[in-house]
Amino acid sequence: MDRFIVFDVETPNFKNDRMSAIGVAVVENGGITWEYDTLINPETFFSKFNIGLTGITPEAAGEAPTFPEVWRELEPVFSSGIPVAHNAPFDMGVLRSCLSHYGLTWRRFSPYICTCQIARRCYGLPRNNLNVLCDYLGIDLDHHRAGSDSRAAALLLIDELARGMDIGEFKRFYCMLPKKEAEGGAVP
Repeated sequence: MDRFIVFDVETPNFKNDRMSAIGVAVVENGGITWEYDTLINPETFFSKFNIGLTGITPEAAGEAPTFPEVWRELEPVFSSGIPVAHNAPFDMGVLRSCLSHYGLTWRRFSPYICTCQIARRCYGLPRNNLNVLCDYLGIDLDHHRAGSDSRAAALLLIDELARGMDIGEFKRFYCMLPKKEAEGGAVP
């Protein structure tokens, strides 16, 4: 039995090295079995662009838990399955940056799956943005809201699996070591 930890992060600025929100939807046995959605205090500056995109303000995030507080709750969840995201290298990179910034360790290398990569083969659409795929499949989406995006990506994954996509073909590994340590490191 596969257990997929579908997640989405929002960032406070163009550096994309901290989270201002995270949403998680666990997929197992063909359905969503657990969901989580929270703002995160990124303890850094917000750009006007990101505020406009996500609707998350410094004031709203200032009342939220920090990444280490959230990670204490989420690490067992992430460790219980394969992380999945839409445009997963972005989300995995932000996760790695947050872990590194706070001196937290997890896995040296993490398997992951990207629903965008699967969608390119599965649906044959000219664009595979999450909002385009949600429109195509009739999935409700409040785009750039981490909880909504993670739920939508989870429903997309469920649809891709139902259409017979071989998820194993799309499994990749992401180096979760801090960038300085990861340079030149081999993937297992």
